[in-house]
Amino acid sequence: MNTQPNNPLHGITLERMLTELVDRYGWESLGAAIPIRCFNVAPSISSSLKFLRRTPWARAEVEALYLRGQV
Repeated sequence: MNTQPNNPLHGITLERMLTELVDRYGWESLGAAIPIRCFNVAPSISSSLKFLRRTPWARAEVEALYLRGQV
């Protein structure tokens, strides 16, 4: 069994993180916290996931915001 006890994001998909952040903050606040175009111009889960999967720095920002909200 491969466990990662020190990884707080283990088992959490990017889609789940993004969906929870949108539910918690809304697109407008999320776009203010992380100023990227896919959050501010015609936002959608699909387009945001495509961008975040290709852009490591933006994904890191989303993961950090998600972790701050989990505390």
